[in-house]
Formats: sequence, C-alpha cells, structure tokens
Amino acid sequence: MDSNKVIIFDTTLRDGEQAPGCSLGPAEKLQVAEQLYRLGVDVIEGGFPVSSKGDLEAVRNIAKSVGRQPDPPEICGLARCVKGDIEACAEAVKPAKRPRIHVFIACSDIHLVHKLHMTRDQVVARAVESVKWARKYTDSVEFSAEDSTRSDIHFLARVFEAVINAGATTVNVPDTVGFAIPNEYGELIRKLREMIPNIHKAVVSTHCQDDLGLSVANSLAAVKAGARQVECTINGLGERAGNTSLEEVVMALKTRKDLFDVTIGIHTKEIAKASRLVSSLTGVLVPPNKAIVGANAFAHSSGIHQDGILKYRQTYEIMNPKDVGIEESTLLLTSRSGRHALENRLRHLGYKLNKKHLNEMFVRFKALADKKRYVFDDDLLSLAEEEATEMQEEYVLDYLHTSSGHGVVPTATVRIKKPNGDVIQEAACGDGPVDAATKAIDKVVGFKPKMLDYNLRALTSGKDAQGEVSIRIEEGGMIILGRGASTDIIEASAKAYLNALNKLSKAKRYRAKNGKGN
Repeated sequence: MDSNKVIIFDTTLRDGEQAPGCSLGPAEKLQVAEQLYRLGVDVIEGGFPVSSKGDLEAVRNIAKSVGRQPDPPEICGLARCVKGDIEACAEAVKPAKRPRIHVFIACSDIHLVHKLHMTRDQVVARAVESVKWARKYTDSVEFSAEDSTRSDIHFLARVFEAVINAGATTVNVPDTVGFAIPNEYGELIRKLREMIPNIHKAVVSTHCQDDLGLSVANSLAAVKAGARQVECTINGLGERAGNTSLEEVVMALKTRKDLFDVTIGIHTKEIAKASRLVSSLTGVLVPPNKAIVGANAFAHSSGIHQDGILKYRQTYEIMNPKDVGIEESTLLLTSRSGRHALENRLRHLGYKLNKKHLNEMFVRFKALADKKRYVFDDDLLSLAEEEATEMQEEYVLDYLHTSSGHGVVPTATVRIKKPNGDVIQEAACGDGPVDAATKAIDKVVGFKPKMLDYNLRALTSGKDAQGEVSIRIEEGGMIILGRGASTDIIEASAKAYLNALNKLSKAKRYRAKNGKGN
C-alpha cells in the first residue's frame, strides 16, 4: 500500500444509521452504498449484521452488488469480539470481492469495570481469539479498541501488538465519546506508532465522535501524526453529536495538500449528491452553514465579498464549488422557459430523463413556475426526487381540497389512486387542515399510524418558495420517514404523509413475507 494514501472508511450505514430516527431499510442502504461507490470511498461499513436479519440482509446485498463492481471498495461489517457476531458478519460480507470483518472490544478501565466486568488479561485474550477467528474468513481484519482516548496507553499498545500478531491488518484508535483534543489525539497516535514494535504490519485508523465539535480536527491531527485511515460519515451523521464528516476531512486534505502531503481516492464532484441523498433518506436536514455541503457554503451576500468574487474568485473562496458538485451560479428558470432549457439544466444537475419522464417532469415544472417567479436548482432537485418517488408509489394523491379558518371546523377532501387502479375519495375533519388531510388519507389507505415528528422548511428563499415537509410515523414498532414538497404546505404535508404510508405498506408486506421482526 502507498504509505501516503489515506484510506477513507465510510460508516454512514453503520455508525451514521445509529443516530436516533435514522434507520434505513435494505433497499435504502443499497442506494446509499451505490452512491458511495461512485464517490470512491475505499471501505463501506454496511452495518452490524448480528443485530438483525434486516441488517445482515442489507450488508449481504451491498456485498453482492457494490462489492462485485469493477475495482470495488472493501465491504465491511461490524462485530463484537463474540464468535456468533463474527460468523454473522462473515456470512454477510462473503459475496464481496474484498470482504472485511471489523471486531471491537472496549479497552478503557471505565468500560472494563462498569460494562464488561473483565480484567485486562481477559480483554487481550478475547481480542486475540476474535481476530484469529475472523482471519479464518477473510484476510482483511480490523480491530478497534473502543474508548481508546480514555484508556491507558501502555495497555493499548499491548492490545494492539497482540492483535497484529494474531492477524489484524488495521488497528483503530476510536475517540468513542469525543473526549480528545487535537494535539492530545495526535500525540496518542504518534506515541502508539513508536511504542508498538510490529505497527508497520497494520494500518493505523481513526474514528472520532463529535461531542466537543472536534472530530474533524482530531482526525486531521491523527493523519498528520501518521494515521492512514479515517472513519467518517456523510454529513457527519452519527450517534449523539455525530461523527467525523467525510466531506470536511476529504476537502481539508485536498485543499491543504501542502500541509498534509497525502493522497486520497475520492471523486469529490460526487460529494454534494451523496450529501443530498443521505439527507433525503434519513430526514436529517443539512444546516445551511454546514461546511462544504450547506446551502450557504458558497453563498455571498456582502457587497464587498461579491465584488471580490467577481474580480477574482479566490479572494473569498478557498475551494471551487464545482469540485464538490455544487453549482457556482443560480439558474433562473421561469414559466417562459422551454422543455429544452429544463432538460439542459437537469442534465447539468446529474439527471438524465427519457422523453416520457421529461414530459412528465416538464408538466410539474410548468405548474411550479406558474406559482413562482423563479425556479431554482433546489426546486428542480425536489421535483426530480418527487418524480422518481411517485414512479414507485402505490397510493398516489390525485386531488386535495381543504377548508379552515377562525371559527370554522377544518375539513379536507382527498382523492387517491389505489394500487388496483381504483380512485377513492374521502373527507375528514381535524384540528387543522393538515390533521384533516391525514385523517382523510387514513380512511382511503386503511392505516392509522402515530405521527412522531413533523418538520417544514423552505427549499429556496422568497415568499413563493416551495415548502418541503418531512413526517416521521410509527406503527407496529416500525418508524417510517416520508417527504413531500409543494408551494402549498398543506399539499406538501399530504404528499409527505402519503409517501410515509407507501413505505409503511411495503414494510408490512416485507414483514409478512419474512416474519415479524425481520
């Protein structure tokens, strides 16, 4: 391996998915994995196979599909230092051309005393035994010493030396609780590389949580100290305050190549698309001021800044937005724009539609353009995603009418196309027009889930902006996310709710076919 190559290990589908409310199904995981392949990540950690049949299936699907592509990434699964975990993981990653098993056990005295109830000698023995067992299934085995930054460094060195002798090819030094400070973490990596005599036989890896907002800084400090793998997630998704942000680490290494002098294999122009996909599927919105992928990351409102950018872009931009897949300028499409202009802009944004779908998209575009003065890129992306979603929907909203006001009982009437082709109309009253609309939809579809969360945001600026609604529902222990967009927030809400019910319908069929709990 190139000693200057930094391996990008993406754990969006495992650690990122552990963020509350961010669970993804096998099909959604595969969709993200395919984008990660286009992005060029070196390792995809697809999940924790022993945790459920669904997670095992998801990792196996990724191994069969993405893991069999030309020049594929390693497909990895996580396992505790438990024989059953390792065997489930081995089964899941087996179809991949390049499978990896990632085993972990805690090494801090806090965890040993209060969680594991094990001695240090027992932990070393378990770690060595587990690595040897994992090596029976694959030549690529990673070992993580959970809570490394609160562990005794001499014990860490002892564990790492032992697991490398047992066959570990990557040793990970996780800042599991986001406790470390950059210079401290960098020094930990440097000292471990000096203390472990066989360290040259393994890649040193980082995995930093963001509890103090320092995960990216800590990861970069580790790279500077000699670490050659960074574990990270799209949009920094992860437990508690999140994880190391892939896009921030990658662009820092690229932008400050003069300082780090390392190489990476990431196709950075796929970053923005990956960010949008993960945000869309998980329902976790990217803050506008988020570095690299936020809506304002390359926006300039100050007159002085605008003047500087027009004269010489580098006066106020250290990166070219096109390098991460973000357009530098806003295309102002209007109701007078033709089909060719729409097709050209969509192609520029990465969408290539056939004639039929372009015509359907054009109808949607014209309807939106009649309501808005300008149609921005974010509007087009929302329309394209909506078009792709409706092509797969069973229940489709055909008509919606609501009535509400002060002193008036809110009512809604909906007409919905059902899977068998029937068109059903129902009406209902509610606490407000959105509540009335969802109750009317329930009458047609026949579900009555509990609504856990409702979020509304404007896709673009201005009083004519489209509103995007995300709704999270729960039924039978399943938590489902739905999304919808429209210039009318009640219509957007109805679309989001119906989108969630469509997903719930598919999930119910999956459960019925595979057994409850799968």
